[in-house]
Amino acid sequence: MNKADYINAVEKLNLYAKHYYVLDDPITTDEVYDKLYHEVVEYELHNSDEVLSSSPTQRVGDVISEGFTKEAHLSRMWSLEDIFDSEGLEKWLTKTYKLDANVTFYCEPKYDGASLNLIYENGKLTKGITRGDGSVGELITQNVKTIQSIPLEIAHKERIEIRGEVVIFKDEFEKINHARLNAGEAVFANPRNAAAGSLRQLDSSITASRNLVFLPYGVGENSLEFKLLHQLMEYIYELGFRRPPERAVCQGYEEIESIYKQMVQDRDHYAMMLDGMVVKVDQIAAQIDMGYTVKVPRFSVAYKFPAVEKITTIKEIILQVGRTGAVTPVALVEPTDIDGVVVERATLHNFDEIERKDIRLGDKVIILRSGDVIPKIIKVLTHERSGEELPYIRPVNCPVCSSELLDEGALLKCQNLTCDARVVNSIIYFASKPCLNIDGLGIKIVEQLFSNGLVSSVIDLFSLTLEKLLELEGFKEKKAQNLLDALNAAKGCDYWRFINALGIEHIGEVASKTLSERFGFAFVNATKDELLECDGIGEEMAESVLEFVRVNADTISTLEGLLEPKEPLKREEAEDNAFKEKTVVLTGTMSRSRGEIKEMLESLGAKVSGSVSKKTDFLIYGEDAGSKYDKAESLGVTTLTEEQMQEMLA
Repeated sequence: MNKADYINAVEKLNLYAKHYYVLDDPITTDEVYDKLYHEVVEYELHNSDEVLSSSPTQRVGDVISEGFTKEAHLSRMWSLEDIFDSEGLEKWLTKTYKLDANVTFYCEPKYDGASLNLIYENGKLTKGITRGDGSVGELITQNVKTIQSIPLEIAHKERIEIRGEVVIFKDEFEKINHARLNAGEAVFANPRNAAAGSLRQLDSSITASRNLVFLPYGVGENSLEFKLLHQLMEYIYELGFRRPPERAVCQGYEEIESIYKQMVQDRDHYAMMLDGMVVKVDQIAAQIDMGYTVKVPRFSVAYKFPAVEKITTIKEIILQVGRTGAVTPVALVEPTDIDGVVVERATLHNFDEIERKDIRLGDKVIILRSGDVIPKIIKVLTHERSGEELPYIRPVNCPVCSSELLDEGALLKCQNLTCDARVVNSIIYFASKPCLNIDGLGIKIVEQLFSNGLVSSVIDLFSLTLEKLLELEGFKEKKAQNLLDALNAAKGCDYWRFINALGIEHIGEVASKTLSERFGFAFVNATKDELLECDGIGEEMAESVLEFVRVNADTISTLEGLLEPKEPLKREEAEDNAFKEKTVVLTGTMSRSRGEIKEMLESLGAKVSGSVSKKTDFLIYGEDAGSKYDKAESLGVTTLTEEQMQEMLA
């Protein structure tokens, strides 16, 4: 670097800093900034008399920032709530302090590996169980015993569950992949995949050869009497387990942020992969008092590290047609190594996203990859344009069948049921339980029928014969006849099932019932205004119905002739009850199937939806409620257990 290069570099760094710190509009990645910064530092070390007062180095405090049996755990292994920034930390601390204002916090790394539960009885390792669903995992004790960092005996004689993460150190990961490459085998994508795959090998000698490392992060069932978590963990380490590379007891926000930033800064220097920092209330009694939500402990949170970003160039934009006919744009980019994974594609989400970000062919862009999430483009570097970049032209025809696409702005949709790209999935959906419920017509059978040329649309299902099916591998007379009988049994189905089976974009079970009850067989002749008069049918849904009918009128007519669906009956007015005319969502495992509960609620005049929104009146949940419960809580939707629902009905 000469003086002119140095001056130019300082100007660039200041521009980058302004966009990052002042404008909140980053125009490069941390990697590019750091590299240039260190070049400036190097130049200034050798040319101290030429240091510019505007150099970022002169800022005060400038910081560059199948063979295994199932086994139940003695106590549940919980997931953790994720936060991603200091604002998320502040919100979590606010909630925690409302539960107990006098707590401190224990911070340790969040390892990027495979969770494992160890059970010791009378000082001996008796079981090693994978996390599984948190309640039941796989028993892999023999494999666990090959891991050198797991003691087979410990001084603690009472029964105890010791939880931790199994990882592969970075240098060992490189050796494994190098050996696999030389042997002509597929390499592992990242150390986490390698650790998880190694842990579940049926041949224990393979597990033993991988140099896995176990790092404890907590305990399950135990009889320990420690008052503070950090003291309990110190006891675990003294039993012969490996200590974490970093840990701290923190008083509050400032100290938590400080240790977090230190871990982020040191993340590349740790022997193992980390994807964040775990923050736990240190007082064990307070943990017990705080308890758990349906999904996560209230006393702990995972403070995730910033995702990795890199600069690359868009070479091409291709189109993928999904199972519902939705057309998704995908960017092909110059191969870029991000955290050990070579990225060649990045999602563009939808066509509005392309226009909003003004993404052009040949653009330099910043792509972000976080864990296993598909990389996405977060920034177009318009200041890097040479003038040769080409605007992307929005398609009007399906890239597979060339039929006209339904343009909904953000979404483009191929409505052609005979499009090769969506035939298999449309048939699978057509035969599914919420639709025609055709027994025996699963994914593999549909794929086999399609690949052998026996079906190219749902209509072809009803021209299958015993002779044709017996020509297929794996089909004997009984299996073939059962499938034909199931297809025949689908005839005379309820009309709402017929509509639902068509797979119209945005039209699910609830809307199908609405259309069936309102129009019956005449739904294909409904006008836009008539559709909009229906409860729950909006502009986008109405347009989708109209476009689908226009493109597939002949197919609908043919299927009606083949299936002879039943004329829909007008539902009797339900008596007044707590759920009449209310929108209800069901989630989790209950004492009865959700299908039964759904039918019962609909008979009471409720509308049972599959997704939570601001219009949802009640969310009824059972065990293992998932993201629907979380969303309902965040929107202030009333949540009810199955028992509370029954009480309201009583």
